[in-house]
Amino acid sequence: MDRLGSFSNDPSDKPPCRGCSSYLMEPYIKCAECGPPPFFLCLQCFTRGFEYKKHQSDHTYEIMTSDFPVLDPSWTAQEEMALLEAVMDCGFGNWQDVANQMCTKTKEECEKHYMKHFINNPLFASTLLNLKQAEEAKTADTAIPFHSADDPPRPTFDSLLSRDMAGYMPARADFIEEFDNYAEWDLRDIDFVEDDSDILHALKMAVVDIYHSRLKERQRRKKIIRDHGLINLRKFQLMERRYPKEVQDLYETMRRFARIVGPVEHDKFIESHALEFELRREIKRLQEYRTAGITNFCSARTYDHLKKTREEERLKRTMLSEVLQYIQDSSACQQWLRRQADIDSGLSPSVPMASNSGRRSAPPLNLTGLPGTEKLNEKEKELCQMVRLVPGAYLEYKSALLNECNKQGGLRLAQARALIKIDVNKTRKIYDFLIREGYITKA
Repeated sequence: MDRLGSFSNDPSDKPPCRGCSSYLMEPYIKCAECGPPPFFLCLQCFTRGFEYKKHQSDHTYEIMTSDFPVLDPSWTAQEEMALLEAVMDCGFGNWQDVANQMCTKTKEECEKHYMKHFINNPLFASTLLNLKQAEEAKTADTAIPFHSADDPPRPTFDSLLSRDMAGYMPARADFIEEFDNYAEWDLRDIDFVEDDSDILHALKMAVVDIYHSRLKERQRRKKIIRDHGLINLRKFQLMERRYPKEVQDLYETMRRFARIVGPVEHDKFIESHALEFELRREIKRLQEYRTAGITNFCSARTYDHLKKTREEERLKRTMLSEVLQYIQDSSACQQWLRRQADIDSGLSPSVPMASNSGRRSAPPLNLTGLPGTEKLNEKEKELCQMVRLVPGAYLEYKSALLNECNKQGGLRLAQARALIKIDVNKTRKIYDFLIREGYITKA
């Protein structure tokens, strides 16, 4: 019986014949009783009655071939597989390259056959529709099983976690200070008595109605905070930071409309724009390939590799230009070499860099015993020593710059100098250090 071979056109992709160890060429024989692994024989070994271990010459067998039509009488199954592999290698639309790889069909034949049987085929369209309907049936609204929740956190009053949660008490589902916190004060002196006049009674009922409307507004705001996950603001900011800067700006702009559309619709809106941004970036990358004359993904990988290599070489030339400025001064060159040797050996560099101005550099600051030193890593300690900045002040400046960067989505040097009222050269060194270490990003 004829079967479709499970291997590609390349003979090296097929297993060798168990009799003569040669590469199999279609048609070839597969023993139906031996295996696994499958037992394959070429036609020559099969006609000689080759036997090996448990395999006997009288076993039932299958003839493996792909020389039969599947979708079109003029296209064999082998050519169908070759077409799909060529489209995968060369990319959809590059029909001349596809035809060159197939060698048996022209450009027009490849394009017409692929569009007819793989793109506009109603059989495939109905199959995709059935798959989509089955997926929607799986995600249909069903009863949600109840699971006991963990004990909610109970942060102490005025703790860091309590401040991050805006005073929210999960065990009570209330805030320490509610919206319109003194709304109840308007009711404290109201007392309904039987001898109230109609006008006075109506006024008191109006005050109660106003109080109810204020309670509804309070509950509405609390529901928005819960539904959108705004209780833990730090966690919300971390989730927002996973988007590119352009999407973060959109997120910040559309946040005021989130209470109107609802949490799910708002997240879908942001995710759709994030996807649009990714698609635009991918289209821009493909347009760059087209501009460079690239027509297949194999050449695109080579182009990306060469582009990355050129960027690395450019960075090396930039670093070399920074080193060359110290060659003019022999003492500065010696200090730079000692500093690099300390860095390569894993030690903290202790030699200050000499300047060309002729002024004597101040010795590094001794951080021993200073408050906040234990909160610094080795690179931050080195920065504080060289800049002569106490750890407490550095941590305060770092926190201010990080907060501003998170708000703005980036930070410029001018903004950093406006926030930190110290020597501009020290501000520049702190700013460059935080950029280099990845704490903040440039705007």
